[in-house]
Amino acid sequence: MLGRIAARRAELDLLEEELAKRLADVRVEGDELVVAERVVQRISEKGFGEYLSLAPAPPEAQVGGRSVLLIPARVGGLDAEALPPDYQRILAIVRDAVGPVKVKEVGAKLGLPVQVRGKLEPLRGKMTKLADRGWLRKRGDGRFTSAF
Repeated sequence: MLGRIAARRAELDLLEEELAKRLADVRVEGDELVVAERVVQRISEKGFGEYLSLAPAPPEAQVGGRSVLLIPARVGGLDAEALPPDYQRILAIVRDAVGPVKVKEVGAKLGLPVQVRGKLEPLRGKMTKLADRGWLRKRGDGRFTSAF
């Protein structure tokens, strides 16, 4: 009987650890949503709808006292000129490629030190952001293609 109790206690301890980890993840996501709400609120205050139809340069929003550059979603007649210059260069490299490209290949064309993995992470983030907003397509193997 004591063996069963000890086994159940071990199961409950594992469950408690798992739930604590999940709760921490939920709290982190909740904090991210608070920041996202602030960004959306500031975007709406600045008339983002007008930006999508008229402005050639992306707007900046203030989040936590820092200026954040906003990358618009690809909608309607919006073209690549709405993106900041570094994002335009990334988009052009992917468009000009013969097939799907790796982040490392784009980094090499941009003159980044591709042998240092940490130097490619910001580029990977930018390319993923472009994919999330419809400017690029991210394949299952981690390569990127043009969305046009």
